[in-house]
Amino acid sequence: MTLQQHNTLYFAGGCLWGVQEFMKHLPGVITTEAGRANGASNSTQGAYDGYTECVKVMFDSSVSLNQLFDYFFEIIDPYSVNKQGVDEGPKYRTGIYSKNQNHLDAASNYINKRSDAEKIVVEVEQLTNYVPSDPEHQDRLTNHPDDYCHIPLELLHKYKL
Repeated sequence: MTLQQHNTLYFAGGCLWGVQEFMKHLPGVITTEAGRANGASNSTQGAYDGYTECVKVMFDSSVSLNQLFDYFFEIIDPYSVNKQGVDEGPKYRTGIYSKNQNHLDAASNYINKRSDAEKIVVEVEQLTNYVPSDPEHQDRLTNHPDDYCHIPLELLHKYKL
């Protein structure tokens, strides 16, 4: 198992701009990258057929998987299908993806232990395809802080130093 597989999760939580801005400031997160997960092709051209917007999160062992899941659930509506904030459509579905089955098992266990588990619609799936977003989408809210974000500002800035 490579370091990348072992320490990488992909989080889909609506518009990727806010998810990246939130996740990159979390304790233990090494780096993030805006992208698209589990689409029909590996092209960066066109409509990203079937993809969901996501953020690739590389993290170190100082943060547990459950901590990352806790952070993620702070910024999503886990009951909403194909919608976060005003963004609607399948590309805005929520999900946790990985190439590491242990990560997926941990995510499923995390959700199943919640008192609201039967209402949660967050996908937990094997990562089958990933395409990085174009450069203008990387660190978008750092570079353009007045752009739209569905995550409340108090949460978006909660972990910034």
